[in-house]
Amino acid sequence: MNMASLSKPSSNAPSRAFDVIIAGAGPAGTSAAIHISKKGGRVLLIEAKKFPRPKLCGEFISPECIEHFQRLGVMDQMSSAGGVSITRTVFYARKGQNVEVPSEWFDSGASAIGLSRSEMDHKLLEGARSAGVTVLEETHASGLIREPGRVNGLRAKTGQTIHEYEAPITIDATGRAGALSRYLGQTITHRVTKTRRSLVGFKAHLENARPANGACEIYCYPRGYGGLSSVEGGLSNLCFIVSAADVRSHNSDPELVMREIVMKNSRAAATLDQARSCTPWLSVSLDGFGRRMPAPAPGLLTIGDAASFIDPFTGSGMLMALESGEVVAQIINRHLASIRKGQSITSLSLEYEAEYSKRFDSRLRIAGFLRRAAFVPGLAEAAIVLCGASSHFRRRLARATRHS
Repeated sequence: MNMASLSKPSSNAPSRAFDVIIAGAGPAGTSAAIHISKKGGRVLLIEAKKFPRPKLCGEFISPECIEHFQRLGVMDQMSSAGGVSITRTVFYARKGQNVEVPSEWFDSGASAIGLSRSEMDHKLLEGARSAGVTVLEETHASGLIREPGRVNGLRAKTGQTIHEYEAPITIDATGRAGALSRYLGQTITHRVTKTRRSLVGFKAHLENARPANGACEIYCYPRGYGGLSSVEGGLSNLCFIVSAADVRSHNSDPELVMREIVMKNSRAAATLDQARSCTPWLSVSLDGFGRRMPAPAPGLLTIGDAASFIDPFTGSGMLMALESGEVVAQIINRHLASIRKGQSITSLSLEYEAEYSKRFDSRLRIAGFLRRAAFVPGLAEAAIVLCGASSHFRRRLARATRHS
C-alpha cells in the first residue's frame, strides 16, 4: 500500500475518540450501534454501500422483530414504509401437501411483516444517525489495527483515501463473508456445516405472483427450497436456493431455474405461472451454514451472519441479526466504564461467547435439521404430514427455531 494514502482523519472527518467501531450497517450492525449509543457509547458505524440498496433476502420480518424495532426507536418509521402484514407461513411439499404455522405463535397477537431490505435497512440506518451514531457510508473496511495481543480498531477506505480509526472494541457485522475476521489471517470458522453440494441463492421482486393473502409460502423441491411473500408496492419477493449443478444445467438463467426447478413444486407452479421479475435478479453462492466464532480475537467481536449463518428455511435470520446486535450491546454497555479506563476486555469476550452459545446454539442445530429435511422431497412430505397431525408438536418445533 502506498503509505502516502494512509492518513489520520482530516478536520472534516469524524473524531477518532470511539468506544466501539462497527463494520456493516445491516440489521445486526445498526441494532448494536443504536443500543450502545443510547447508553452513552461513542460509536462509529461504517458501511461499504450507499443506502438504500437491494439485498438478497427472504424479506420476512418475524413478529418478534417488532419488539426490537420498538426498543430501537424505529417502529414508526417501519410502519410508514408500507410493509405487508403476514399472518401465517405455509410450507408446501412438492406434491401439494402443506402445513401452516400462524405468525402469532411467535409473538401472541402479532403478525410478521413483508418489507424489502432496502427499506428496512435504510430506516434502521436513519435511526442510528438519530441516536447519535457516527455513520460513514461508501466506506470499506480494509484491514485491522493490531497491537500485541489484541485488535485496536480498523483501517477504512473512502474513495482513494485510507483512514485509521481506533477503539477498544471492534465489531464485525459484515455478513457471511466475515470480512474483518478474515484479516486475522487464521481459520475463524467453528462448527460450520458445509453443504454436500454447492448451493446458489437467488432473489427478485415479482409482478403478478399469486401468494395467498397474508401468507408467506415456502416451497420444497429436489435439492432446494424457496419462499414467496408480498412486500410493499403490490409486489412479491421470491427468494430461493438451488444446487449449483442445477444452475449450470440451466445456463445460469434465474428465470429458467425458477420455471424448471422451483416450479416442480405444484403450489409454486400455480402461484408463479404468470409472475415476471421487475427487479434485477440477485444471486450468491452458499457453501455452509452454522456457527463461527463470536469473539475471534481480543478486541474483535462478531454479530449477525458474521457470527453464524442460520438456515434461511426457518425465517428467523432477521431476528437473529437484531437479537445478536442487542446482546453484544448489552454486554458492552455493562463493561463501558472499564473499557474507557483501558482495563482488560477478556471477561467481556468470555461473557459474550457464553451468552451467544446460550441464545443461539440450539436454534442453529434445529434450523440445520429442518433445512436438510426440506432438501429431500420424500422426507419433506413426511415431515409436513407429521407436523400437520399435531398442532402442539408443530408449535413447539416452530418456537424452537426462535428460542433457546
